[in-house]
Amino acid sequence: MRFISVSINNFRNISSVDLDLDAEDIVLTGINGQGKTNFLESIYTLCYGSSFRTNHLREAIKHGTDGFSLSAVAENDNGIRERLVVSLSEGKRKISIDNKEVNDRRNLIYSFPCIVFSHDDILFVKGEPENRRRFFDQMMSLYSPFFFDSLRSYRAILMQRNAAVKQKDKSLISLYDSRLASYGLELMKERAEAVYGFNVIFPELFRRISETDMNITVKYQPSWGAMDKEDEIVSYLEENTERDIILSTTTSGPHRDRFTVMCDGVPFSSIGSTGQIRLASILFRIAEAEYFSSKTGKKPLLLIDDVLLELDGKKRGLVLESLPSYSQAFYTFLPNESYFSSRRDNALSYKAVNGEFIIDRG
Repeated sequence: MRFISVSINNFRNISSVDLDLDAEDIVLTGINGQGKTNFLESIYTLCYGSSFRTNHLREAIKHGTDGFSLSAVAENDNGIRERLVVSLSEGKRKISIDNKEVNDRRNLIYSFPCIVFSHDDILFVKGEPENRRRFFDQMMSLYSPFFFDSLRSYRAILMQRNAAVKQKDKSLISLYDSRLASYGLELMKERAEAVYGFNVIFPELFRRISETDMNITVKYQPSWGAMDKEDEIVSYLEENTERDIILSTTTSGPHRDRFTVMCDGVPFSSIGSTGQIRLASILFRIAEAEYFSSKTGKKPLLLIDDVLLELDGKKRGLVLESLPSYSQAFYTFLPNESYFSSRRDNALSYKAVNGEFIIDRG
């Protein structure tokens, strides 16, 4: 899938733009604060119905206006063009494909698979455990409807159980235990498989780009340990009910699983340099894209937002050369920057100036 054209109205600092995107590579240049990242955010919002920068889409509404609208013509892998619209007005989000309303965002996600490289990705390596859980959950949800549904169901049951825990209602808590265990086991199995596949790709990728012999892998540590039967987990939950009540929350389960980035048996965040950690976070996304393609046979759309600035020139080039096959890629660069090893004649280039985008024919 790739975008052919896009119209953006009142999104962040972008008042109104209509742009041709009919190319494999789209390059946005400009000094900071001109709207490059806002543009990538609008494309992401079209693909997901949500933002990678905020949990509240209303924050993306241009100041002084009461809503935004995004529309695009996209071409799927069969060469069929579709019109996609995402809007937010009076606090209500609307999504449609070819004038048919989309009520479940999963239909959007699987139609327009998109992977964003952003500055905050560094938290996948050195941030809190919840950041790595989010990374792997997003990665798996992109290719597996089964995982997506199991994760939704688990979160719904967890919310209900937590409410019962706060009410100290032991009879109600026990009703939720078996369902929590059932969905939790499905998540654990899928996560273990995903980490195994990720570790097939990532370590060699890091060694090649970093030009070191560091063996960096991801270690998956389920909260429920080696327990792999529903009755075992139910018994464990029952044994720890009092602790949960005291702490007013469910203290074990996949929502507490840990994913740790390791280097030869040591947490990588404690020994890696800033440059190595930044590189690892970028390669997380490349490995994600490769794994997605291996699982689906599809090529994702890539959004690459100013993540190369902290790398030296050689590594910047190596990273771009290592990008997996993609349907379309969007890049943001500062003026006069170009990390491509050769001219890309099929690329479209725009200069960002105060929320406007001007074709760059240079």
